[in-house]
Amino acid sequence: MIREFSLNDLVFLLEALRWTVLLALVAAVGGGLLGLLVAILRTLAFRPANWLALSYINLVQGTPLLGQLFVFFFGLPLLGVNVDAWVAASISLSIYASAFLGEIWRGSLQSVSSRQWEAGASLGLTYMQRLTHVILPQAIRISIAPTVGFLVQLVKNTSLAALIGFVELTRASQIITAATFAPLTVYGIAAVLYFVVCFSLSQLSQRLERKYHAPR
Repeated sequence: MIREFSLNDLVFLLEALRWTVLLALVAAVGGGLLGLLVAILRTLAFRPANWLALSYINLVQGTPLLGQLFVFFFGLPLLGVNVDAWVAASISLSIYASAFLGEIWRGSLQSVSSRQWEAGASLGLTYMQRLTHVILPQAIRISIAPTVGFLVQLVKNTSLAALIGFVELTRASQIITAATFAPLTVYGIAAVLYFVVCFSLSQLSQRLERKYHAPR
């Protein structure tokens, strides 16, 4: 039976928004840790490590995120590993994020002048000491804008998790639309909620850039 859109439906959308934000946060943390490793492997003066990282990036970036979601959600059970929608979405988005963040951070690391590496070496610093104390602080400033820009895309890409049954904002909108037959209202509210989250991230990026005087 079709019913009117109500306050309870709005509350349901807001509750679903929490899962959208949480999924994006988990993917950002998981993808960030793996992406940092990918970025370091891409910048090492060791060709096998470069090839390994580059192959990983090409594989992840060259396949659709939806396909990766399906592989983990529908493929793993065929191998005897049962995962729910939350786990499949978290793993898929983390892997997806790692490939893009790895390339963003690789570019940021390589944009730091080679003279900085040489200066650190002249002081007797090891490779890891130069990386952590000299290069990374400068690369982080450079990477703020593109990193936050990707995180905005990541928030919106969480909507694909609706296709494997995970109830985040988009899936909640589908459920309410089916009950109220008011797509304009429901998806309009969902769009506003996505905008609020993404706009907040953009504002945070601008504040961080001003704080750390990141180059534009």
